[in-house]
Amino acid sequence: MTTFETVGQLTSFDPAFADVVDPAARVEKLTGDEFSWSEGPTWVKAGFLLFNDPPENRMFRWSEADGLSVFLDPSGHAGAPIEGVREAGANGLYTEAAGTVLVADSGNRLVARMDPADKSRTTLAERYDGKRFSSPNDVVARGDGSVFFTDPPYGFREFDESSLKEQPVNGIYRIDADGTVHLVDDSLNRPNGLAFSPDGNTLYVANSDDKRPIWMAYTLDAAGDVTGSRVFADATDLMDEGVHGLPDGLAVSTGGLVFATGPGGVLVMNAEGKRLGRIETGSAIANCAFGDDGKTLYMTSHKFLARVPLKVAGLGFQN
Repeated sequence: MTTFETVGQLTSFDPAFADVVDPAARVEKLTGDEFSWSEGPTWVKAGFLLFNDPPENRMFRWSEADGLSVFLDPSGHAGAPIEGVREAGANGLYTEAAGTVLVADSGNRLVARMDPADKSRTTLAERYDGKRFSSPNDVVARGDGSVFFTDPPYGFREFDESSLKEQPVNGIYRIDADGTVHLVDDSLNRPNGLAFSPDGNTLYVANSDDKRPIWMAYTLDAAGDVTGSRVFADATDLMDEGVHGLPDGLAVSTGGLVFATGPGGVLVMNAEGKRLGRIETGSAIANCAFGDDGKTLYMTSHKFLARVPLKVAGLGFQN
């Protein structure tokens, strides 16, 4: 059995953190420093993790048995380089109940569904109101089959000022089962990671803005429309010189705990937004996902992949 290097630390803010992760648990570094920016992890039911390196336009596969390998190259845009594009690859991934994987394809400026068995893809949406998306960043499915995703301008070198940008807002969108696309919210400057509460009625969204580093909670009706919203948590007090990371990727446990990448690592918060603790790797963590039997948290940590064992399980692993 491979022994991995221990990195980072666990920081407790509340005694309840000990019920989430053993205080003696090791944060393990699973790969070398081989990625420009690792992102978008998701656990595939066949028994492996997929994640992306958007700047390098590659998708990787990792498992305990087989280690690291390239799964897709390119993961996104396959043509000649496009002037003004800084991330040609895919970004966020999400494994659906049927085993298919949703892909936030930043380079191709669309959202797709991929069959991990044969790597075939079907485009779900690439435009809203006749205009191309900017660079879909993260994606998640609701229990009713609808798909939600965020569309910040991170794929462009000049961000909002890019001549490639067609959408007037940086939005949160919903794709209904019939393919119809709806703008859910346009109030965030940098909407990024997103995840649902266990009942599917609350959508958590990270705002990766160093001037407003918050997470929003949107209450949704049966159709997926917003009926209310609130600031779920605010990381302004954690922003400091030398602290790496912003609100980015999200994952939720079966009990409703929110695992949110942010300043310093992965913040673990209860359903009221109270901080219980932080899982740290020593570098900025872009995203996280539950894997194995649901009680392992995998983290894409800048240049490497990391994991930590938990006492709680992620959504989708309860059966």
